[in-house]
Amino acid sequence: MTTQPYPFTTTVEVAFRDIDAMGHVNNAVYLSYLESARIKFVLDLLELRGLGSLPLILAEATVTYKSPAFFGELLTIGMGVSRMGTKSFDLACRISAGDGRLVALARTVQVAFDYASQQTIPVPQALRDRIQALQGDWRPPE
Repeated sequence: MTTQPYPFTTTVEVAFRDIDAMGHVNNAVYLSYLESARIKFVLDLLELRGLGSLPLILAEATVTYKSPAFFGELLTIGMGVSRMGTKSFDLACRISAGDGRLVALARTVQVAFDYASQQTIPVPQALRDRIQALQGDWRPPE
């Protein structure tokens, strides 16, 4: 098991445009944060240089909001594969503020997809191997 809470982490600074009339990050913006982190994770994992060869589509996203985030805060997004299926896998995600405060928990379902044939495909073995090498038997923290 890895010693870090999540096998992949990245950060995002809350921009003014992300704030709603209530003065905190709008709920819809978290999906954009997760998307950016997810793309970085997969590009890094597969050592891809562009989006053209990304073999995945997003099938589902759920977010549980725990506390608000505010303008200027630096948020850390952690993620790791929590379930591997034949044609899909789940990413467990955690968004936390610089002070350690839990902001949100999320889960996304990625489906392996061949854009040329417009069909789902089995998760490529190369992706499975790289996930295993990155995180071993990692499981999301309770």
